[in-house]
Amino acid sequence: MSGGGRPGPARPWRNWYRSTIETLDWTRIAARNHLIKLRHLQGCCGNHGQPGC
Repeated sequence: MSGGGRPGPARPWRNWYRSTIETLDWTRIAARNHLIKLRHLQGCCGNHGQPGC
């Protein structure tokens, strides 16, 4: 992604469809990344390309 702006709304769906991670693991990683974003009050958890980021 160029420009450093926020990712578009389609990005989580692309991550989901392109992922080779099993559904349970994907859900766990996404939940963890969302909690990181909430804890730090940021729009990104810092784990680019992972589910939930």
